[in-house]
Amino acid sequence: MIEPEIVTILIIASLVVISIFSSVLSFRMGAPLLLVFLGVGLLAGEDGIGGIDFDDAQIAYWGCSLALAVILFDSGFATPWRAYRKAAAPALTLATVGTVLTALVVAAGARLLLPIDWPTALLLGACLSSTDAAAVFFLLRTGGVRIRERVRSTVEIESGTNDPVAIFMVVALLAAVAGDRDGIDGMLITLVQQMGLGAVFGIGGGLAMVRLVNALDIETALYPVAVLGMALIVFAGTTMVGGSGFLAVYLAGLVAGNQRLKGKYSMRRFQAGLTWLAQILMFVTLGLFAVPSSFIDVIWPAIGLALVLTLLARPLAVLICLRPQRFDWRETGFVGWVGLRGAVSILLAILPLRAGLADGQLLFNVVFLVVIFSLLLQGWTVRLAAQRLRQMEAAQAAMIDRIELELPGRAEHELVGYRLAANSPALGATRIPRWARPSLILRNGESLRPHQAGALEPGDTVYLFCAERHIRLLDRIYAAVDTVDARDFLGDFSLPPDASADSIARRFDIDLPPDMRGKTLREVFRDRLRGSVELGDRVPLGPFELIVRDISPEGVVEEVGLLLDDPDIVRR
Repeated sequence: MIEPEIVTILIIASLVVISIFSSVLSFRMGAPLLLVFLGVGLLAGEDGIGGIDFDDAQIAYWGCSLALAVILFDSGFATPWRAYRKAAAPALTLATVGTVLTALVVAAGARLLLPIDWPTALLLGACLSSTDAAAVFFLLRTGGVRIRERVRSTVEIESGTNDPVAIFMVVALLAAVAGDRDGIDGMLITLVQQMGLGAVFGIGGGLAMVRLVNALDIETALYPVAVLGMALIVFAGTTMVGGSGFLAVYLAGLVAGNQRLKGKYSMRRFQAGLTWLAQILMFVTLGLFAVPSSFIDVIWPAIGLALVLTLLARPLAVLICLRPQRFDWRETGFVGWVGLRGAVSILLAILPLRAGLADGQLLFNVVFLVVIFSLLLQGWTVRLAAQRLRQMEAAQAAMIDRIELELPGRAEHELVGYRLAANSPALGATRIPRWARPSLILRNGESLRPHQAGALEPGDTVYLFCAERHIRLLDRIYAAVDTVDARDFLGDFSLPPDASADSIARRFDIDLPPDMRGKTLREVFRDRLRGSVELGDRVPLGPFELIVRDISPEGVVEEVGLLLDDPDIVRR
């Protein structure tokens, strides 16, 4: 007789392997990979070919919560402090005010489209109010879409910090629907408790994690396991005392990832694989839990509500929150479009089922369908939106490999590989910068030492050891910007950073804004972007745009591009 536990292990392992192999189909079709994982769960579920009957809301909720905690810790661990310096204010405004505004507009749409009362409509709006960290981080970090740092950081920080607000609204509104006056009166206290304890335990847990790991002398392979265990302790401990475990584990990752940490690079590789596994298990579990045959009655109202969310609620909330933050219309439009819904919304929709709410199944079905619509429409078009709204970073065609090395002491070096394109600035060069250590040159399948290779040729692959702070300088020497999109990324021609904004305005007959008058272009970028400048940053100048073409390792603007609305202006 076969033990049922063995059958369960076989099923889980098979679903994971099938999900991984299904990713090949996703890359060929361009389909959002998370939607593929969700589809595997649906096919294996009660109404699919697998016929697996899984309806335990408790296991589904906490299992997926555990997976989400792993994802949030890794996303915080990989977020540099400079992202917060650049995008903290707009992101946190979106995570709080934006989340509430989205819930209110979606609730109004739900009240019109579904046979539910106002408290239930508000509960549905709250379930759909937060962007999904798993979907956002996957698309913007591993989905091959390179978004400009300020915009990417805003969306990522928002998705990592808006969960407590959404959870607070769902719990409070559940109490309102159930007629629990004590729960309603304690809403503000609950919010302060969730956010406050989450912040305290998260920051404290991250600092304690760093102290403990750096004090330990253990097998290298055990450092990532120890850090993961401590991250889950932070998540569970914060939840037990009434704080937001999701916020805490994200902040713990943020603190730990930005400190000098023993074994950090092996942790990153370990967490990358573990995060993939968490993504797969979470979305497959949610697919198993759903019953597609029950979707039929609400499919059209759900599509209508998805359109309200995508085309009205999210863009309106983003517009209100970002206009005071000096985001231009392209940045605002992209942030409004990329607010994906995913596993978090489905997790929140399980709470009414756990509470035994009469309309709980209706809410879950609607939320599930809205998430599918969001992954289909927004997930499939995020690259197109980034291209049309000029939010993609310039593609570096030459870099093919980047390996972080854990060396003794405080030395942080990387092994970087470049394949030289036909327009690479390094072609014909025989000398390599003295601050980079040449290792290997591959030419026509043959391995050559640098002194043997002579002048570099198109198609050569060059490997160099280099300190992390010099990587950007190597990019300037060996990488080539994709010429197809060069104008959008670099502008029509170059300007010196010390040029006067007034002189540019006179040359093209532009009405210069008061805050730009009497300033150099470098000062314009410094003031408009509040001192934090990255390659590709833009500032509007009448009908034109100023673009940061180059910056020094210290973040000082070294070259400015001017993008004209009509390139023929230069020739006239």
